[in-house]
Amino acid sequence: MTTSTTPRVHHADRKDGADATGSGIAATSETIRIPVSGMTCAACQSRVQRTLQKQPGVSDATVNLMMKNATITFDPSAASPEDLVEAIRQTGYGAELANPDQTAFEEQEARDLAQDEEYHDFRRKAIVSGIIGVIAMLVSMPLMSQLAAASHAHGEVNDPFMRWSMRVLDPALQRVVPWMYDIPARPLSWLLLAVTLGVMAWAGRHFYTRAWAGFRHHSADMNTLVAVGTGAAFLYSVVATVAPEIFISRGMTPDVYYEAVVIIIALILTGNMFEARAKKQTASALRALVQLQPKSARVIRDNQEVDVPVESVRAGEVIVVRPGDRLPVDGDIVQGESAVDESMLTGESLPVGKKPGDRVIGGTINGTGAFRYTATTLGQDSVLAQIVRLMRDAQGSRAPIQRLADQISGVFVPIVISLAIATFVGWYVLAEQAPAVRGFAAAVAVLIIACPCAMGLAVPTAVMVATGKGAELGILIKGGEALQQAGKITTMVLDKTGTVTEGKPTVTDLLPVGEFGDSPDELLRLVASLENSSEHPLADAIVRYAKERNVVLATPEGFAAVSGRGAHGIIDGRALAVGNEAFMEDWSVDASPLRGDAERLAGEGKTPMYVTVEGALAGVVAVADPIKDTSREAIARFHEMGLEVVMLTGDNQRTAEAIAREAGIDRVVAGVMPEGKVAEIKRLQGEGKVVAMVGDGINDGPAIAQADVGIGIGTGTDIAVEAADVVLMRGDLRSAAQAVSLSRRTMRTMRQNLFWAFIYNVVGIPVAAGLLYPAFGLLLSPILASAAMAFSSVSVVTNSLRLRTARIA
Repeated sequence: MTTSTTPRVHHADRKDGADATGSGIAATSETIRIPVSGMTCAACQSRVQRTLQKQPGVSDATVNLMMKNATITFDPSAASPEDLVEAIRQTGYGAELANPDQTAFEEQEARDLAQDEEYHDFRRKAIVSGIIGVIAMLVSMPLMSQLAAASHAHGEVNDPFMRWSMRVLDPALQRVVPWMYDIPARPLSWLLLAVTLGVMAWAGRHFYTRAWAGFRHHSADMNTLVAVGTGAAFLYSVVATVAPEIFISRGMTPDVYYEAVVIIIALILTGNMFEARAKKQTASALRALVQLQPKSARVIRDNQEVDVPVESVRAGEVIVVRPGDRLPVDGDIVQGESAVDESMLTGESLPVGKKPGDRVIGGTINGTGAFRYTATTLGQDSVLAQIVRLMRDAQGSRAPIQRLADQISGVFVPIVISLAIATFVGWYVLAEQAPAVRGFAAAVAVLIIACPCAMGLAVPTAVMVATGKGAELGILIKGGEALQQAGKITTMVLDKTGTVTEGKPTVTDLLPVGEFGDSPDELLRLVASLENSSEHPLADAIVRYAKERNVVLATPEGFAAVSGRGAHGIIDGRALAVGNEAFMEDWSVDASPLRGDAERLAGEGKTPMYVTVEGALAGVVAVADPIKDTSREAIARFHEMGLEVVMLTGDNQRTAEAIAREAGIDRVVAGVMPEGKVAEIKRLQGEGKVVAMVGDGINDGPAIAQADVGIGIGTGTDIAVEAADVVLMRGDLRSAAQAVSLSRRTMRTMRQNLFWAFIYNVVGIPVAAGLLYPAFGLLLSPILASAAMAFSSVSVVTNSLRLRTARIA
């Protein structure tokens, strides 16, 4: 497969590359990934992203809430990584440069550890504050009874949740613990004040510190809403505790909201806890890949077998593998045979037979045989490390559908604060009873329920789960944009050799003429000697065929290959050319004497190649490349999905049509060179079609790059190739169908997530403001608002997690 110029990660998780400018001068750029801590919602994400995009020298900045990092492309002459870290810190969030020596495995392990710590921290604080909240609510009931009696107020308790508690729980509480009702109201109020202050300072501290940091930097996020809502409730309660006569003199009950503050914090933390646990599950596929890396290897050193840490294995060392062992690194077998389970790479559970000379991949599992192999690619260059890096990059990328949520999140919090103020004013002006208290409670409910967390998680969670699911199926999807675009495909363009066919052609016919009419072996020797310098699959078939017949090959001189036509050179002093009829015309050779045989062979699905020696027609060699058993099934699936299927090939028209008929392909464009494939894809795109190009990446790199979605056929040793948007590890077209199906399923999930995230706020905010009160007398308690807000994020993540168990056909 061909490589691209996309930069690779290096020091401090940075990428170096060159961007072509309009002047043709290469402008150096770097891409760096910086971990960001403290982000909790879409507004947090938008704040950091906008700040980075405004920095000098920054050409692109993307912040991912799920991965908690920022990916920034910048001009190093205008900004430094340290400048970017400081810019993030100025927004009120934590940031630090990644460890330059940290491997992809170590980075994922560190992220897993951080997620575990985050989950356990949320759980501990949620449990403690929840218990305190329940106790505070129970203590508040005798307190409310005493305050109402002391103020001679006869109105109902304003908080609907507490009103229900007073009606249902209060009588039972009076029977069980009557002594609580004998405690004076003032000590109870001060006790609740002290306990609430402790919970706010410990369990809820991060809400207030981050909200203050945002205020200092003229921005707002979820923490702002929580801090303002609970802070206002707390300050209101403090006034009612310290100076209750202010309320009593106005005929109002000096209600306190301490229990609401504590329970709101507890419920939000509970939601954070479940969200953190669900986030861990979204990265389960990536975590499983990291765990495939063995910790040790058995190597031959000083003629002895010794176990060493896998990090100390050196290239060229011989590794011993016993039955059932997991291979520690990549390499080539030198002794022994076995069958290896490569399902971690390909998603295919059937073991693959291995013998001396075959490639093996670290992380795969040996079967019942034993063998020794030489270590080749190690560490960050290993196949497993590259897969982990590709998945990490993909899960940290953003799908275009996220942009709408980002735009809304950027202005969401200020709008919500404005709505809360308007809610208070509306109640204060219109309410007949306790307008200030009811307006205050409704404003707090609006602030609490309107957290934009769900919007920030709607798309990233689906991307993470989908890319993980793809990896389990042997499909590496290189980002959210590729994932989204794959669902829009209308035309599937296929390369022939190695994509539709096996890619292992064999010689079927050799028709010598002229001086070689009675000496076909000599003609075979000349042709095979020439093709021995070519990398084309058809050339390899001819060379293998000659070697199987023990033909001794000569060394060619002046070898040259002409893409899409053939090859020429000198063998034993004789000029030789092998190729299609157009190539013969280039050499002024009349191919008409063998045209009939060539057309017959082509009609049988074989590829005929003319041979000319010293300018004279010498014969035809025919090679057949059988269709893969899975290609017909895959193409049938494409048709079921409503996709048009086109095959592009450099082969002749009759051969291509014969293969297309057998495989069920709609249309064939034959006899095209790489630039012709690009032109055909551009033509299809010009017709408004969304085109995917599937190829092995050798001659198809330009077409793969041109397509809306480039799909590369991988072999397990070249998965780091970046020309394609999607890599199929199995080399099976059915995986391409699965990729499209997975994309469509993921897009449905993303739209569902965004719909419910938006609807939640569209419905929840008016209800919290009191829209239903005039008609139904219903108000939303701040406590219930916090519960709804906390679990909205959990519902989005849970919906995304359904992709893990989805059946992708």
